[in-house]
Amino acid sequence: MIQVSNLQPSTPISNILSMTGFAAVEREIIGGVLLIELRSVNHRYLELHLKLDDTMRSFEPQVRELMSAKLGRGKVECRLSVMPLANSAKTQQLNHEVLQQLAELTQTAQVYFPQSQPVNLLDVLSMPGVMISNSINIDDLANTLTTALTEALQALVEARMREGEKLKALLFERLTEAEQLVAKVKPLLPQLIKNYQEKLTTKFQETLNTIDDERIRQELSLFAQKMDVDEELTRLTAHFSEVKRNLNGKGAAGKRLDFLMQELNREANTLGSKSVSTETSQVSIELKVLIEQMREQIQNIE
Repeated sequence: MIQVSNLQPSTPISNILSMTGFAAVEREIIGGVLLIELRSVNHRYLELHLKLDDTMRSFEPQVRELMSAKLGRGKVECRLSVMPLANSAKTQQLNHEVLQQLAELTQTAQVYFPQSQPVNLLDVLSMPGVMISNSINIDDLANTLTTALTEALQALVEARMREGEKLKALLFERLTEAEQLVAKVKPLLPQLIKNYQEKLTTKFQETLNTIDDERIRQELSLFAQKMDVDEELTRLTAHFSEVKRNLNGKGAAGKRLDFLMQELNREANTLGSKSVSTETSQVSIELKVLIEQMREQIQNIE
């Protein structure tokens, strides 16, 4: 039985962790070599996939506990195997721990199915984990597994940290571009609205000579209020600040950042729908492109 130590993630280089990473560790044990491989990709929750050879199957509960204590989100594949040394004896012995578990389970199941056939001993011996090579020292394997898996998990976390740093830099780059777009269009709004009002006034006067100037001014005033996107630009700026705060804060940020991308996209769409000029329409399109690029990267953040 391996012991689960108090596994807490060490202080990260950045709070932004990617869910993509790889780590591999090899450790020599009595009679063989322990091989550990960890692969991680993005996923909504933590999903563990263990691929263990027969020698390692009895350690599955402890392995899951170790991994769950270290990782937050991601689809993680763990491969554990033992490669016997070429010069070691290849005789087999029974795994008494697995046999005891099978015996207890069989006895419990027999209560519900009293007429069932007795367990075939040859079938039991062919079950995974029942027979193990006596060239492998189980106690040594258990002790080595604890330290080796802990090391592999730490290496995986560090790989995800490094990838997270790259994602963070990319997101800040896109944020800067988005902020520049908003800063560019905001001073243009009063003149753009004024130009559009003058254009509409001319058309109204040409086609509707019966409508007095006061009525035209009222209609244009109402129209200008509907076309005013200053509020949308203000909310975009506020959302940019919140994205930065989450990128520089502590703890998992992936889900919060994903929500903020939805809010940013909503404001960019409204900006486009209210557009009265090619300038604001172009800014809306460019903003949506940048937001989508950020959203795609955020899918990989824990």
